[in-house]
Amino acid sequence: MPVLMITGTNTDVGKTVATAAVATAALAAGRSVAVLKAAQTGVGPDERGDADEVAHLAGAVTVAEVARYPEPLAPATAARRAGRAPVHPQEIAEVAAKLATEHDLVLVEGAGGLLVRFDAAGGTLADAAALLRAPVLLVASPALGTLNITELSARELRRRDVELLGVVIGSWPRTPDLAMRCNLEDLPVVAGAPLLGALPERAGTLPPADFRTAAPGWLAPRLDGTWDAEAFRVREAP
Repeated sequence: MPVLMITGTNTDVGKTVATAAVATAALAAGRSVAVLKAAQTGVGPDERGDADEVAHLAGAVTVAEVARYPEPLAPATAARRAGRAPVHPQEIAEVAAKLATEHDLVLVEGAGGLLVRFDAAGGTLADAAALLRAPVLLVASPALGTLNITELSARELRRRDVELLGVVIGSWPRTPDLAMRCNLEDLPVVAGAPLLGALPERAGTLPPADFRTAAPGWLAPRLDGTWDAEAFRVREAP
């Protein structure tokens, strides 16, 4: 798994913090890691982007972006409004493939959800994953409504013959409600892929040293962690 694509069921589900956790666990396992942001939107030229935030939390990772645009919009829209060239899936794949020749693991973080458009032709992160034959990690909310969008994302990946490695819950609250606790059972069923972790809410606000100590415990062994999905479900059972 030299390249892993990380997308969300939507925006603001904890995708960047989940990427940082995966990077942290891989580093702790002794692997070299690069983090590629496919298209960074909503930041200026000298501001810290998502890949920089991953490095802040995880530590010694190589960071890269294909492009960045100032307005916080879908990449295709942000590029058009800025009068700049859009990002194409082939470009994402080429940059990721080059990084993979120099690192043990390349994490490619998308923008928003799986089918957010990067260019006027409708190119998406799913297209880049297909070009690379890379698996996808889906970051999901635990809340009511997550099952529908998780299943839609999983079905689209299957339609494209792209592997869904698993699902990670991007922000698990201290006091989950009934729907959230039931979703622990239902998310892997609708996704057709295992639950590979659950990050506590506000994990991204931890001091970096604390984040690096705790992160492997939020992720399953498939992601170089120690998290036990079954034990977590039993603990949180309604």
